Amino acid sequence: MLSFLSAALIPILVCFFLLYGTYKRVPVYETFTEGAKEGFSISVRIIPYLVAMMVAVGMFRASGAIDLLAEALKPFLVWAGIPADLLPLAITRSLSGSGARGIFAELAAAHGPDSPVTKTAAVMLGSSETTFYVLSVYFGAVGVTKFRHAVSAGIVADLAGVVIALIVSKLAFY
Repeated sequence: MLSFLSAALIPILVCFFLLYGTYKRVPVYETFTEGAKEGFSISVRIIPYLVAMMVAVGMFRASGAIDLLAEALKPFLVWAGIPADLLPLAITRSLSGSGARGIFAELAAAHGPDSPVTKTAAVMLGSSETTFYVLSVYFGAVGVTKFRHAVSAGIVADLAGVVIALIVSKLAFY
């Protein structure tokens, strides 16, 4: 029953809004096409920001900077009792959601789905955001070009999410 409801929910909502709009005498088709035009213009406006973000992430990964940072922080992680395997995930999550999910999949394959490392990685994945993607898309959509302080706040929030995820996971899974 639940799978049927989940599959039928979107068509039901679409029909509801069409019928409700018609009942309220809203020109439904015209309103829809006007919204689609606005969505297209927003998409065109954010393309430069997305391209810049994707190039920067690609360069950061290809340069090996993530690996260098992981090696530099490894002694601290070992001292703190944190698995060093989680560091690439913590670094990549702010940059790329798909990259972070790929690293998570590798961790799950290497350590098993029920291992503390995989569980901690899952908590980390849910406790942080793809900050640079979000800033590129949302700020680009409204035309904000100076988002230096937002980047700082986003990175601090991501760091806090990762640290809290590590602490909670350490208490729960180790």
